[in-house]
Amino acid sequence: MIQRIQSFYLLIVAILTGVLPFFFNLWINIDGVEVFADNEMIVSIAMYMSAILAIWSIVQFKNRKTQFVINRLNMILNVFLLGFFVYRSLNLSGEALVSEKGIGMLIPVFSIIFLVLANRAIKKDEDLVKSVDRLR
Repeated sequence: MIQRIQSFYLLIVAILTGVLPFFFNLWINIDGVEVFADNEMIVSIAMYMSAILAIWSIVQFKNRKTQFVINRLNMILNVFLLGFFVYRSLNLSGEALVSEKGIGMLIPVFSIIFLVLANRAIKKDEDLVKSVDRLR
């Protein structure tokens, strides 16, 4: 059902990755220009894909195994996005392009946390259904 706790967690992930990166800056260039997700095409596509996967997972509430797999794919996408942010901020030599890191770089971390919480709730529901089936 849609009113389960994992649906709430997935809604938070959809908001985190679909809305917030376009309001919180990812980093500030040496020129003082704030870089948002819509300025970087790869980041923008990855954020939208993560939001779409979260919404798709909410819609798949009747099939918990599919929902679990979609959340795992979303976690992998967020890990790649986090790796891109770390690469972007640490690999550049001495303040060349990234002058200051923004709060938007933490969005994949929070998304992964909420996806793990959603998967734990899905697993708990699946175990509950299996235990009820054993009683029949």
